[in-house]
Amino acid sequence: MLVPKNRKVAPWRRQGIALHRGPSGQCVRRVTSPERTVLDCMRALPFDEALAVADSALRHGSFTQPELVVLAADARGPGAARCRRVAGQADGRAANPFESVLRAIALDVSGLDVRPQVEITGRGFSVRPDLVDVERRLVLEADSFAWHGDRASLRWDAQRYNNLVVRGWLVLRFAWEDVMHDPAYVRRTLTAVAALVGRRTNSSAPGRPAA
Repeated sequence: MLVPKNRKVAPWRRQGIALHRGPSGQCVRRVTSPERTVLDCMRALPFDEALAVADSALRHGSFTQPELVVLAADARGPGAARCRRVAGQADGRAANPFESVLRAIALDVSGLDVRPQVEITGRGFSVRPDLVDVERRLVLEADSFAWHGDRASLRWDAQRYNNLVVRGWLVLRFAWEDVMHDPAYVRRTLTAVAALVGRRTNSSAPGRPAA
């Protein structure tokens, strides 16, 4: 919640909210402008939550990528660097906040470079996974039970993942509960796979003996 700098807010009104203070001119009819709202979120929220908000703003057409970058570039004071990082990584192709949070975790893992909704094609084969690291041939899937709860969906997913594997892609699947409630597990797994694909890349490089 954004309130004018000098307004007093009773303790009971603060329960369950994050209180921020700013010039009253940044509110329109007691509601912050879209620019102020997204800037406050990028500045104050943890990186994963801020990225989900920024992705959503791009996905729904509230801003273009260049507009978001310019907005962040003009930020000053505490959190300005975070604003610029979030804006630089925001991507409107992200399908939902679940996927955005998984991408945020992956972006903090050295050795990975994932992008949302990259199309992978081959002879008689075309899929668009949630997150793709093209150089390392790595796919990350944010698997929601709502989309995998019947036999037809299970069969389709099994064929999809198998087709990726036989074409040389490494596929990792993450449940909503792990991404949202156990990010440390997700980060450990991604760190391990980054080391694995790094060794695989080095061992196959010309002039290097196989391990």
